[in-house]
Amino acid sequence: MDIKKYIASGILELYVAGALSEKENQEVFEAIQKYPEVKKEVEAIENAIMQLTAAAKTDAPYSFQDIKSQLKTKTPKVIPINKPRNNWTQYMGWVASLVLATSLIFTINQKNTLEDKIVKERIQLEGMINDSYDNLAKAEKLIEVFRDKDIISVPLAGQQVSPTSYAKVYWDKKTNSIYLDAKGLPEPPKGKVYQVWSLKLDPLTPTSLGTLDTFTADTNKIFTISNANESEAFGITLEPAGGSKSPTLEQLYTLGAVSS
Repeated sequence: MDIKKYIASGILELYVAGALSEKENQEVFEAIQKYPEVKKEVEAIENAIMQLTAAAKTDAPYSFQDIKSQLKTKTPKVIPINKPRNNWTQYMGWVASLVLATSLIFTINQKNTLEDKIVKERIQLEGMINDSYDNLAKAEKLIEVFRDKDIISVPLAGQQVSPTSYAKVYWDKKTNSIYLDAKGLPEPPKGKVYQVWSLKLDPLTPTSLGTLDTFTADTNKIFTISNANESEAFGITLEPAGGSKSPTLEQLYTLGAVSS
């Protein structure tokens, strides 16, 4: 049970006022026995009512327990003729005010909670819609790139450290960029990151094109990377987080040469 939510629901005030059904009274009674916080809250409500009634009339002949028993009895006891009737009306006014105030507070809290939930769901929905538009725009852009006859396609095959790995580079020389499809790479171990290299073959000269820092979070595993180099090959290595100045050849995952 969420004790804070249960206390804030207003049911304890209704219990004290005797406005619950027999079943609800039993449920609250069991909660009082089981949870000290609930018992403490009920006692606080009862004390508050006692103080209110005492402030209204210090010589009132009825105690709070008398009022409570009257409210909870299925067949109300007859009030003795020698007891001033206006006292009973006064007490009932206090109880009715308490019930009304509790109901209003509960309704306001529920309304605020509902409004907060609606706002959060709206923001979440707007975010999902924006993401969908972004993904659609990216997909359309990639389709254009892959269909462009001037795009150079370079398959990267798995190497000794990971023979089953593979990737593919789509090189657009007009925009000095490559589109890397890295779906064939396994998830990197913790503390490691994939690094992409542009290679000149004679002599072998590697140039870093950056690290795939968002590899794990990226669902499509397609990355756009700037490349103004006269690349003759591309390779991908597994490096420590932050990348390396030169490739760790023992951790070369994929490699592919540009067709002449």
